[in-house]
Amino acid sequence: MAPAKDSTRADDDPHIVLGLVGDPGAAFSLASELVDEGLSEELQQRLPGARWCIELVESRLVQPPATDNAIVSAARRSLLNSAWDVVVYLTDQPLHVHGRPVVAHANPVRNVAVVSVPAVGAVRTRQRIRETIARLLERLIGLPEQRDADAEPEASPSRRLSVERVRELGTDPADGAFAYTARVLTGNLVLLAGMVAANRPWRLSLSLSRALTGAVAAGLFALVTSDIWRLADVFGWERLTSTAVLSIGATTATLIVGAELWEPTVSREVRKQVVMFNIATVVTVLIGVTALYAALYVLALIAAFWFVVPSVLRDAVGHPAAVRDYFELAWLLCSLAMVGGALGAALEPDEAVREAAYVQHSDVPAAVEETP
Repeated sequence: MAPAKDSTRADDDPHIVLGLVGDPGAAFSLASELVDEGLSEELQQRLPGARWCIELVESRLVQPPATDNAIVSAARRSLLNSAWDVVVYLTDQPLHVHGRPVVAHANPVRNVAVVSVPAVGAVRTRQRIRETIARLLERLIGLPEQRDADAEPEASPSRRLSVERVRELGTDPADGAFAYTARVLTGNLVLLAGMVAANRPWRLSLSLSRALTGAVAAGLFALVTSDIWRLADVFGWERLTSTAVLSIGATTATLIVGAELWEPTVSREVRKQVVMFNIATVVTVLIGVTALYAALYVLALIAAFWFVVPSVLRDAVGHPAAVRDYFELAWLLCSLAMVGGALGAALEPDEAVREAAYVQHSDVPAAVEETP
């Protein structure tokens, strides 16, 4: 390990420890040159609010060939083992999204970024990697892209938000669990919201094909059962709401446990990182599952109006069928369908769930377009 000169952690000022890992050879040489040329000072200018401390490491984290998820997981383990705040891994292996080469991946939830050095090209390599690292760190912190940070007024709202998020990431909370919870509910809540938003959790609902299949099958079975009609009629909004919450919670827990998304605390030094990661993971999956629930509710409502004849529904519930009855029936159908979705979620491949849940590819359009 070769830390940069300013990587001391002894002071109490807000500071972010950036682990810069490079594969042996060209990748590590480029990382060393960036540190020597003042990468930390540039980050301080573009992302003020905390002092940037760089720890430079030469290590091949995974042996090729390796999947993108394996590379991100290996970088995450290095972050936890070294108690860094964020990590950028320069590798000589290719990265892909939908079969197309890309320059970099950013995982805002795990505070991990990976840059493929060969994809950057042979022209102005150092400058392009320097710019890519800065833009990836903006994404990791949960900030919108800032191509010309110096052009922004110092007192503008976006500038103040940038400084606040960097300061929150660079400030270690108190040791007590209560103190950390207080920080999450105040300053760290802004950082958490940025991480989850950058991760685009609504993509999860589009990727859960097996969960959706199980939910639709359970919903269709319940739709033709007259007992379900009577239950929907007598449940009331309290029971319907509780059933909906339980079904969403069961599916969320199944996905997190089944795909091993929950990360245990390995040491006291990385507790802040692990707690933030687990909270962001739960929020990400919960939003995705809730979006799936909303889509199922629309489908259940359409199916209820189409297949359940008012006269038959009237005979089942003992009073004239109203529009409210159909909305209540669709609500209960959707909740029961989500239970079937939880069973289907258990069959989802772990890699597919991880990819949908929190692996976010960086959008560096110019670099991607120039990739051969």
